[in-house]
Amino acid sequence: MSLTIIERCLSIVEVLAGHRQGLGLGEIAEKAGIPKSATHRMLTALCDLGYAVQLNNRDYRLTLRLPGLGLGFLSDTGIMQECQPTLDALAQEVGELVRLSVVENEGLIWLGKSQGARGGLLVDPVMGRRVVLHATATGKIWLSSLSTEDALRIVFRDGFGSPGEHGPNVVQTVEALLAELSRTAERGYGIAQQEAEPGISAVAVGIRDARGARVVATLSVAGPSARLTPERLAEIAPLLHRSARQLEGMENLPGFSALQLLTEAYPAPAK
Repeated sequence: MSLTIIERCLSIVEVLAGHRQGLGLGEIAEKAGIPKSATHRMLTALCDLGYAVQLNNRDYRLTLRLPGLGLGFLSDTGIMQECQPTLDALAQEVGELVRLSVVENEGLIWLGKSQGARGGLLVDPVMGRRVVLHATATGKIWLSSLSTEDALRIVFRDGFGSPGEHGPNVVQTVEALLAELSRTAERGYGIAQQEAEPGISAVAVGIRDARGARVVATLSVAGPSARLTPERLAEIAPLLHRSARQLEGMENLPGFSALQLLTEAYPAPAK
């Protein structure tokens, strides 16, 4: 199926979003799967509109116009103003990085964070990136809330990745994934131990909508595996559940209502 003009343009934007130093025309065309001539036309339009710029070495990169629009929209919703105190309190209590993600277009995107660690190795992912679902505690807890059919369809869409792309313990087969999602649903929280990346572990719980019908966001704690042992992850899980319930209790506030509006366009059938 051929891509529309809008789909091609957004594909180029997504390619450039992963290369802050910029990319050449040929590389962009190859990664986006679009002919060079069409890629050049799209890049010219993006530059004319101020969303991209061509550097002195002829490479292209994004400007800050798109992030500015996104941050302005996020600020207007009031989500983070309402959620940040809960994230900060939990981060101080556990002494690790706390992250909030939200469901978006059959996936999850990192939305907010609070760093509780004050020394040693710090984990500080870039906000705004999509979550690698099968390799993270956050992804697992959301996938476990879906039907098996939907969970597999979404993971197959993104793929398991190539060997060495993630951590040494990441699941690589359908059988392993289904077993992990079953364990996640049973215990009520997701864990990842050196799966998204080497040396990092995490635990996550879901945040449900006002009706309790769907997981619309997740709350997680991540840090070095040396500190976040299996025993420590189990200790943190009840604290995450408590904080998630606090966030769910904000359902009548404008920001939480906006969060649910953001996710309602992508309903996911529960089990």
